[in-house]
Amino acid sequence: MPNAHPIEDRQPARRRLATARELADFCGVPLATVYQWSHRGGGPRMIKVGRHLRARWEDVEKWLDAQTVDAA
Repeated sequence: MPNAHPIEDRQPARRRLATARELADFCGVPLATVYQWSHRGGGPRMIKVGRHLRARWEDVEKWLDAQTVDAA
């Protein structure tokens, strides 16, 4: 039986975008820090959706991996 939605099956599953609050909670930093990252640079790549700040969870994970330091 042919698939009713062949295009949907070819697209990768997408996660919901992280809100600024979710990002702050996840990273354990104040919400103001997330907004500073967005304004001054630093932090994960951010996306403006209208007037709302969002981040892709994949970008958050990549940024966190880049912040890893080796123990001395």
